[in-house]
Amino acid sequence: MTEQILVIKHGALGDIVQGFDAFESLRKSAPTAHITLLTGPAFADFMQRSGWFDEVVIDKRHSPLNLVASWHLRSFLRQRWDKVIDLQCSRRTQRYARFVRSGVRWFGTAQSASDPMPDFTGVNNRDRMMVAVEKAGARPMIARLDWLIPASFDGDMPQKYCMLVAGCSAANPSKRWPPQAYADIARAALSNGITPVLIGTAADAEVNQEIRRAVPDVHDMTSRTSLFQLAALASKAVFVIGNDTGPVFLAARAGAPTWMLMGPETNPEMSAPVGPKAKWLRASPLASLDAAQVCQAIGLE
Repeated sequence: MTEQILVIKHGALGDIVQGFDAFESLRKSAPTAHITLLTGPAFADFMQRSGWFDEVVIDKRHSPLNLVASWHLRSFLRQRWDKVIDLQCSRRTQRYARFVRSGVRWFGTAQSASDPMPDFTGVNNRDRMMVAVEKAGARPMIARLDWLIPASFDGDMPQKYCMLVAGCSAANPSKRWPPQAYADIARAALSNGITPVLIGTAADAEVNQEIRRAVPDVHDMTSRTSLFQLAALASKAVFVIGNDTGPVFLAARAGAPTWMLMGPETNPEMSAPVGPKAKWLRASPLASLDAAQVCQAIGLE
């Protein structure tokens, strides 16, 4: 019978990106298995197009008080899985372990896990997920990204540009470097013949508008890029600079010279982006990081 493997990874974007090598390793090591991903709505299409999964199922993470949704989730988890690899390892997904059939191998942090994870203190998120899939029998591999980065970006872009990712989760405003500082970077880039491109979703519109008011010559792409387009843009950028947020992880993995700006809430040992040209700068508080210091690190005069 075909081996049935369930992978749980709800998000967020940065964590999904950090899981690329784990997904590749699992797929290549179990080519005949039927691998299902349980993920959040924002990443279903993204992951379906990766080719790593035979099936992608959306978990809307309803309240346990939603009895109909809870019944459907329990029925899904009660399917005949051979292995469940919990890469989310949240309190929610730890509860999911209660609903699987007896004898299913569960790789994760649930108390009932047949294959519990070790202490991951100080271990990068990418490496944590690699340990999990290796425990499940995968051989370590580096992810291919031909599915992620299209040959070209269908849009009118400057010939020489950098990307500024000034937004961040509204739940963590202290992770945001001030927009005035990003404006200083934008001015320095322009003086070096590099057009700053502002990236973000609708939630980042206000901060990007503030930068645009200070530096009108920026190229504003707020809410105008899919994840695939974002990766394509990053792959050709002179550099990418941004906060501890998903697009910065994606840019780093796309191969862009990337600088993540971190405050005290971010531990670089565990959360630094992975990529061939990925770097980070950290200050406490983040707002104390001087734009001149960042320009020097990037190489802007």
